Amino acid sequence: MNMDIGIIGGSGYTGGELMRLLACHHEANVVAVTSRSRKGQKVSDTHTHLRKIYDIEFEDLSMKEVASRSDIVFTAVPHGTAMQVVPALLAEGVKVIDLSADYRLKTEVFEKVYKIKHTDPRDAVYGIPELHSEVSKQSFIANPGCYPTGASLAAAPLADAGLIDRAVFDSKSGVSGAGAEPSIVSHYPNMAENIQAYKLTNHRHRAEIVQELTRLDGKLKKISFTPHVIPSVRGILTTAHIFVKKEIDINELTDIYANFYKSNPFIRLIKGIPMLSGVRGSNFCDIGYEVEQGSDRIVIISAIDNLVKGASGQAIQNMNLMFGLNETMGLWTPATAP
Repeated sequence: MNMDIGIIGGSGYTGGELMRLLACHHEANVVAVTSRSRKGQKVSDTHTHLRKIYDIEFEDLSMKEVASRSDIVFTAVPHGTAMQVVPALLAEGVKVIDLSADYRLKTEVFEKVYKIKHTDPRDAVYGIPELHSEVSKQSFIANPGCYPTGASLAAAPLADAGLIDRAVFDSKSGVSGAGAEPSIVSHYPNMAENIQAYKLTNHRHRAEIVQELTRLDGKLKKISFTPHVIPSVRGILTTAHIFVKKEIDINELTDIYANFYKSNPFIRLIKGIPMLSGVRGSNFCDIGYEVEQGSDRIVIISAIDNLVKGASGQAIQNMNLMFGLNETMGLWTPATAP
């Protein structure tokens, strides 16, 4: 099977990462990459790491034109923009994976969290393949946010077992999570040798974490999340403080995680503490854990690359499943350590 692929909004980090990963996918052929502001410019002039890999230009195309060339289209556009283009793509019968937040949440929750009126209130499967086996039967997927991917995967086995009384997530992300456009946060003097906490109690990605964990355990109510930006380019390290309803020893905890993730190739349960260097550039999620003796607290650490498992790699994993391919195709590569 050879898949022709379109990318709507290919000038940002997620677009560039899609192209980097798809270049190593034996069944993928990128045929159209759009950018209004860069129309006519070489893709490799923006994404210089793709020189000699791609010899195509950014185009300004209608959704009908992109769909006519493509078997699947990735929409890597800002929040609020995807809902303006996805309906036209789906109407043309092409498969779509949206990397924005527009379809990750129920309409009423999205409008409350993002303060935007949703113009295309349709349901989409939330594309964490480890938690949603129904991905393979879909023609439209809402690709998850980076923070919710790391947090949800860290806590899902315990939520599924109904053991969580309270979950507190502390996540630290590389600055690429803020996007390609410079900002005050990403300005080098503000970021170097510094850690910046932000949106301490009301980050909009919390809604995705709540959605996923309460889907596994409808009785779970107490879920907290605080993000930080760290002076690293890539990666998200999440420390999940899980307060459980009953005492669990390390052997029982190990069995719970091993059984839950036994069929998931991109989950690595490790002894010790996961590190960003262990996953950088890869689609793996490393998970480690420790039981606090004499307490109801379990500490779960997850590490992912925010641009790969947290965005473009997971999108390709979803694509593979949608087309009946091995989910590891084009993604079975080690991290770039050190």
